[in-house]
Amino acid sequence: MNDRSPSTSATGGMKLIEHLPFDTDEGIASRARIGLMVLATDFTIEHEWRAIMGGLKGVALYESRILNDAQITPETLRAMEPRIAAATDVILPGSPIDVVAYGCTSASMAIGEEKVFARIREARPDARCTTPITAAFAAFHALKAKRIGVLTPYRADVNRIVADYIQARGFEVPVFGSFNEQDDGIVARITPASVKRGVETILSHAPVDAVFVSCTSVRLAEAAQAIEAETGVPITSSNHAMAWHALRLAGVDDVMPQWGRLFEAQLA
Repeated sequence: MNDRSPSTSATGGMKLIEHLPFDTDEGIASRARIGLMVLATDFTIEHEWRAIMGGLKGVALYESRILNDAQITPETLRAMEPRIAAATDVILPGSPIDVVAYGCTSASMAIGEEKVFARIREARPDARCTTPITAAFAAFHALKAKRIGVLTPYRADVNRIVADYIQARGFEVPVFGSFNEQDDGIVARITPASVKRGVETILSHAPVDAVFVSCTSVRLAEAAQAIEAETGVPITSSNHAMAWHALRLAGVDDVMPQWGRLFEAQLA
C-alpha cells in the first residue's frame, strides 16, 4: 500500500479528499504483454485474437494500426516496410512488452521476415517477434507437417510469392487454392462456409499433412476445430497460427483444444 496520508480540503462547498491510499498488483498483464500491429484495412484479426486470448487470465493484448493500401499487390505490400517501426513504437511506449506481432502475411513474405523483425527491433530491441508466416512455419514444425495445402484470397502475382516462399523454406506445396480477390474489405466478408469449401476442395486434389489459410482478413479460427474433426487434417491460418506462436513465445503454454490441434502443441 502507498504510504501517503489522505488530506482534506474544501472548495466551493465540496469536500475534496486527496492522496487516498491504494494497493497495486501486476495489472492485467501479469503473465504476458503481447503487441499486435494490425493493418489499417483489417476487419478480422483483432476479433479472432480476442476470442482466443480472452479466456487467458494475465495475458493482455495491445494493438496499433499500420497504414496500408486496400489493394493487395507486391508493390503495396512492400510499401509498408518503412512504417513498421513507428507502428511498433506506439504500443505501450516506455513500457516493456514480451512479443510484437506484425499482422500481414503476404507483406511478411514480400518484405522478408528478417527485414520485418529489424524494423520492429528499431523500436523494441528486446521484444520477441513474429509474423503470420513465421508463425505458420513454427506451426508446421509443431504439427510435424511437411506437405502443406495452401488456401489464399490473393491475386496471382501475390500467390506466386506465397508459394515460392513456403517451398524455399523446405516445405512441399502439392496443392494451392485461391479466391483471387485483392480487396481486403471483400476478403473479410468471405464466409467461413466458403473457406471450409475451399479447404475441402484442396483436400480433394492431393494428400497433405496440414492446410494453411493465408491472410489475416480471412475468418477461420472459430471453425478450425470443427473442420479438423470433419476432415481429419490439421488446419491453421494466419491469425490462428500467429496467436498460438505469440502466446508460446511469451511463455504461455496453456493447452486449448477448443481452438484445434495446434493449440495442444508446444514449440518444436
